[in-house]
Formats: sequence, C-alpha cells, structure tokens
Amino acid sequence: MKQKRTWIKKMTGTAACLLAAVMILAGGFPQAASAAADGTPVYSISDLFSNRDLTQEADLSEATSITVSDSQEVRITEAGVYVLSGTAADATVYVEAADDAKVQLVLQDLQVTNSDFPAIYVVSADKVFITTAGDSALAVTGTFRADGDTNTDGVIFSRQDLTLNGTATLTISSTDNGVVCKDDLKITGGTYVITAKSKAFEANDSIRVAGGSFTLQAGTDGLHAENSDDNSKGYIWIGGGTLDITSGDDGIHATSVVQIDDGEITISAAEGIEGTFIQLNGGTINIAASDDGINAAYKSTAVEVAVEFNGATVNVAMGAGDTDGIDSNGNLYINGGVISVTGNSTFDYDGTVSFTGGTVYVNGQQTSSIPNQMMGGGGGWGRNGGWGNGGGRGGRGGW
Repeated sequence: MKQKRTWIKKMTGTAACLLAAVMILAGGFPQAASAAADGTPVYSISDLFSNRDLTQEADLSEATSITVSDSQEVRITEAGVYVLSGTAADATVYVEAADDAKVQLVLQDLQVTNSDFPAIYVVSADKVFITTAGDSALAVTGTFRADGDTNTDGVIFSRQDLTLNGTATLTISSTDNGVVCKDDLKITGGTYVITAKSKAFEANDSIRVAGGSFTLQAGTDGLHAENSDDNSKGYIWIGGGTLDITSGDDGIHATSVVQIDDGEITISAAEGIEGTFIQLNGGTINIAASDDGINAAYKSTAVEVAVEFNGATVNVAMGAGDTDGIDSNGNLYINGGVISVTGNSTFDYDGTVSFTGGTVYVNGQQTSSIPNQMMGGGGGWGRNGGWGNGGGRGGRGGW
C-alpha cells in the first residue's frame, strides 16, 4: 500500500510558529514532492481486506461450541471456528494460539459483564475474526486491571490483527475503551452499539471500515488510530457503512491519513475529523462541531499536511466562537464534491488553496473562491481563475 505524499518534520510550540510566519511571508508552505493533488486515493480496498474479512457468515461445519459461564476463563489455543454463547459475569475468553493460527469467534447470543477485565482478550494468533451471528452484549463496569505489563483497557482487547464482521448486533459498554487493537482493526459488517468513557474503537496501525452500522457514544474519540513508533501508520479508511458518532473530543482521529471513499457518516463532537492528510473521495459526511469541523494538523512526518476533497458530500455546521469549519495547517485542495460550511470561520488554511472543481457553499451562499480566516493566511486560486484573498483576519491578499 503506497503512501501518496511526503512532508516535513512535525514541529510544535515556538518553532512551529516561527516556521509558519517565515513561510507566510515567503509566499506559502513548501510543497511535497508529489503534491499534485490529482485525486488519486492513498489506499485501495483491494489492498485492505481479504475475502474472509468480507464474508459475513462463518463456516460452522467444523465449529466448536462453547457456553460461557460465571467466573470462567475460556482459553482457545488452536486455530478454528468457535461458537460462543451463554450469560456470564466476570468471564473472559482468551485467544492464545500460535503465531500462524487464524481463529474465528462466532458470537451467538453471548452476554458477558465483567468488573475489571476484558470479555474477549486476544493474546496471540496470526489473526482473529469476531463474527456476530446472534445479538450479543459485552460490558466492563469497573476499573480495568492490567495483565502484567499490558494495560488491558478495552472490553475487546487484541494484541493481534482483528476483524469484526457478521449479521447481528454487538452492544458494548465500557468504563474505558470499547474495542482496542494493537495492530490492524478491520470492520466489514454487523451492527455496533458502543458506549465508552474513552474511545469507542482504538487501533495502533489502522482502522479500516468497509461496512456495518455504528452508533457510538465516546467520552473522547469515536475512531482513533495512532502509532507512536511509526507515524506512517495510524491511519483510518472508511469505504462504506453507516456511522453515527457522538464524542467528547474527535469523531474520527488518525495520526497519518483519514481517507473516506463512501459511507453515511454523522458526527457530533468537539472536532469532527482530525488527521495529517485528510482525503474525502465519496460518501455523505455531516459534522456538527464546537472546535474544528475538519482539521489537518502536524501529526505525522510521512504525509503532507492537507485536506483534499474529491467527491464527497460534506456538510459542516460550527458552533459559535473561535471555531473553524475546514482547518488545514497546510494546504487545501478542492477537486470535486459538494461542500457546505456554516459558521463564523468557515475555512482556515496556513498554506494555499487549489479550487479546481466541485461546489462550495459558505453560510448558504455558493462561492467561486475560498475565503481564509487564518491570521496572516495565504490566498488561493479559485475555480474561476480569480485570486481568493485571505479575508477575515488579515489574509495575505490584504498585505
């Protein structure tokens, strides 16, 4: 899977402010080597999922059935398909299989409520599938306890690649996170109702959503992908599904790339979407935010800091005060789509804007150039060939 762009190293504090000032005075931010912004997707669905990921019903011909009971530790050590059912308190299903083992857990009316430890804990395997076949519910009601050096802070906690799929509903309630994956998390089907004090879904390397229905109530982030060791990872790809996210911080947060190719996404949050490079290619995205609606910020050195619109329908409604509808700490590319932003500060970009296609509405009025509300911000070329000066708070066009 290729990364589309490269960029400069992240800087914070005084250094970042000095760089911004120098670049604005010099006429803009440095361009990445391949920042043609031609609308080419960063990731392709064919590279992200296997056929088994996308298959919503498990092959039960050789499955093992397990009924979970109170205070039980179910330990799965071999590859295979396991059907889990039963109602239990303080029980955990452990997956402790070989590094080349693929394990599929089929949830068939499974109800587990724990006080301080995950209901499902993937310790080792090549890959684990959790497939919903009958409506199931998992909960942790108290403070999570650690497993040695591992901070097990999710109702489903996986150290390995994890795929969620199926045909039924999985309800999760957590005093911390809902689902945590320390590798790649893929979701291709099923219905998920998650209430979490922290994050609904958290992964280190990636979160990939091909389908499913999601109702997420998160104290911090709805979807969060972050890799502190490799900032080329920690990306989020959405290519389908219906997502309704209410969160206290970010609806969708990634270290590197947020790419949305399809889906119906509704977000109510402090910030709707945050990442380093945000590429919106399709789908319908509705955001109500109290800080930034869409924010491209310096989180990764592996990709350009930019927001790129190529074909999505995006509606952003901002709260009153010092808020930005579309905020890019780098450049802004509008190649297609329908974008409607309502608020006091609709667009804010530190670099330049390229407006070559699509339809943009600012506070209900269609515009042919993009305003800029940043302090000392650069202007940009509108689709009609006219210069869109900074406007607002002293854009470069007014210097």
